Amino acid sequence: MQYRPLGRTGLEVSSICLGTMTYGEQNTEAEGHAQMDHALDHGINFFDTAELYSIPPKPETQGSTERIIGSWFKARGNRDKVILATKVCGLSQMTWFRDDGAPARPTRGQIREAVEKSLTRLQTDYIDLYQLHWPGRPVDLFGANPTRWKSAAGEETPIAETLDAFGELVKEGKIRHVGLSNESAWGTMKFLSEAERTGGPRVASVQNAYNLLNRTYETALAEVSLREEVGLLAYSPLGQGYLTGKYQKGALPEGSRTALFQRAFRYQVPGAEEAIEDYLAIARDAGLDPSQMAIAFCLTPEFVTSVIIGATTMEQLAADIGAADLTLSPEVLARIDAVHQLRGNPCP
Repeated sequence: MQYRPLGRTGLEVSSICLGTMTYGEQNTEAEGHAQMDHALDHGINFFDTAELYSIPPKPETQGSTERIIGSWFKARGNRDKVILATKVCGLSQMTWFRDDGAPARPTRGQIREAVEKSLTRLQTDYIDLYQLHWPGRPVDLFGANPTRWKSAAGEETPIAETLDAFGELVKEGKIRHVGLSNESAWGTMKFLSEAERTGGPRVASVQNAYNLLNRTYETALAEVSLREEVGLLAYSPLGQGYLTGKYQKGALPEGSRTALFQRAFRYQVPGAEEAIEDYLAIARDAGLDPSQMAIAFCLTPEFVTSVIIGATTMEQLAADIGAADLTLSPEVLARIDAVHQLRGNPCP
């Protein structure tokens, strides 16, 4: 397992980060504990969660993932072994997060309430990396990098207010560092410039989708990551499982995320299946497991800090962690780029 700098924080995080959003829905508390034990035993020191989780978001299971992580910390007594990241909601019409029933906004008051609740559920007195889950302004696709622009208008929370709220919590020791998620190049630079202007906390990372079907991060954010030392935490490296090939030709495996929740619209678009087939062919010709090839690809670029994996079985988890030991050959990377040239980003 490699360890890489988390921005300018001085922390070194494992190149594989354990995603936990299935805990409390697809995975039980016991299964979540087993996954965290296995991850820690195999060199993973970086866990990611959110106040939103488990997925899919609903009032009945909101916060369940953090509670499961918290019970694991209490049972194992190993909080100091983990660099813990969680997230606060951005602009949303969901109303079940706040005590007063207000729609979610990254305002000073809501951020403080969210942090206090997360700390209680996680059974800890500090969060290593506190991330804004998506922007506090109206943007398409959670603020990521669409291939076609769509205008959006409406209410927004000033970035200055959000950053100031984070700064207060850093000073109090409740959070150590801050990060963004589902953010654009403009949003990232705006947070950085505001921190420089006010002396507020500097963004350490951006957690965005990045995989063989969606390399839009490379268009503008990659340079930001490298020049500003704000690395990518790449989520969805398997494209919600589509890059494993298990959904090809209309297959819908029983118990799979798409079969259970029908939330994979991003990967059910024209051109996606053809692109997936091309990438599966590369793995097949190279004698590689397609899941491991997809994750190893995400680990390759210099702007990536860590790749967030998620699994519902221990077999999946072990295979995904194994990708950390795989280095893709120049020939495989060249074939991947050739497919990308032809297929582009069908699932941004």
